[in-house]
Amino acid sequence: MNKNERPSFLKGKGAAVGIVICFVAVIALVGAYTFSNYQRDIDEQMAKAEEQAEEFTEDMEENMGDTTEETTTDDIVLPETTDDLTGNTDGGLAGQSDESAGNSTDSQNSTTDGSAGTDGGSAVSAEDTSGVWFSEESTLAWPASGAVIMGYSMDQTVFFQTLEQYQYNPAMIIGGEVGETIGASAAGIVTNIEETAQTGTTVTLDMGNGYSAVYGQLTDVPLAIGDYVGAGETLGTLGEPTKYYSVEGPNLYFEILKDGEPVDPMNFME
Repeated sequence: MNKNERPSFLKGKGAAVGIVICFVAVIALVGAYTFSNYQRDIDEQMAKAEEQAEEFTEDMEENMGDTTEETTTDDIVLPETTDDLTGNTDGGLAGQSDESAGNSTDSQNSTTDGSAGTDGGSAVSAEDTSGVWFSEESTLAWPASGAVIMGYSMDQTVFFQTLEQYQYNPAMIIGGEVGETIGASAAGIVTNIEETAQTGTTVTLDMGNGYSAVYGQLTDVPLAIGDYVGAGETLGTLGEPTKYYSVEGPNLYFEILKDGEPVDPMNFME
């Protein structure tokens, strides 16, 4: 045997090692290629997700901007008054005094056709209260025949039997008989005649010096806005109670306002 020649088994071993090295190299290349593609796919997906998120954010901002620009006070729908007894909140009757005060002020500054005054229907203004004046020292005549069912109470709530609720009461609820004549407790000028769910036909008199008297639960009112009514003169007759006072029975809703705010009528009663 030639000394320079290697045994055949050594040649076979070297070939096997070479094959293994080539196989490992191929696996490494395939792995590197696969990982590179996987990383590229991940990057593309992340970039796409970020782009979609940016588009979504831009759409939301545009929609919010459109809503802000288009929404005006004309789009706001105020709740309508309901006649449902269960829908009457604690502020329902107390809020009525604010409504009556607002109506009184509005009526003083507006003209009304068909007024039954001696001048043939002249307008009534805040200054046109000739012969009418009321002050802290003035007195009020008792407006109905019965006793007080519920007194004025704006510092604490009182129980309303019909409503089965405790509420503030801005007026005196005075008992009476259906059909009895209700006279003005003090002289005044009619500034408002309205029909409400709580107090039925309601008449407001401007008594001067910022004082107003509100008479509710009336019927057969012979007056018109702008009429002068002397103390004791007829405002109407007492009607059936509204469903807000059905348990209390026939009554006169009697409220006194000073500059639009309710005050205790008992402070002025004879």
